[in-house]
Amino acid sequence: MISFAEELRNLTSKIFSLLSLSLELDKNKLDAELGGKDDLHQLKINYYPRCPQLELALDVEAHTDVSSLSFILHIGVPGLQVFKNGFGWVIAPLVPNSIIIHVGDMLEIITNGRYHIIFHRGHVNKENIQISWAVFCEPTREKVVLRPLSELVGEGEVARFKPQTFAEHLEKKLFMSRVAGSRDKVVVWIK
Repeated sequence: MISFAEELRNLTSKIFSLLSLSLELDKNKLDAELGGKDDLHQLKINYYPRCPQLELALDVEAHTDVSSLSFILHIGVPGLQVFKNGFGWVIAPLVPNSIIIHVGDMLEIITNGRYHIIFHRGHVNKENIQISWAVFCEPTREKVVLRPLSELVGEGEVARFKPQTFAEHLEKKLFMSRVAGSRDKVVVWIK
């Protein structure tokens, strides 16, 4: 498990480096701003039993991840659905031996919206069990102050997000999800 965590940390650094370069920043900028070697990789294992009566199933409700990046490994059958404007919910294909990587809240905030969060949800299967491993890259709770990088707020442009610690963002998001209540709505958080 330790070597898996080390490889994931290296992959995270490489992805941050590429994203930094794509934004014309120093290649180490995003990694340093989002926690660097002190970031946490939190593993969540999801088990979805088969459910012949899908109307009785409790899926994972629509949400975005608070992390900077999320890595998802699926075993069995596809179950991840992403919301695509104009199309609604689309099932992410299951590609053997692959990892799905998507942008979380932190990366959207720090890039001032240049990279967008992904609304997604987990969906059970009628005939087969499915298992997914989700790994979330997060900083320590109080260490990182989330705010758009000044380099990414152009002249005449405003920062789309107010400065806050990761802990404050997490608390606000958890509060908003409790207030939202309905499992059938895609909730848009006001930033």
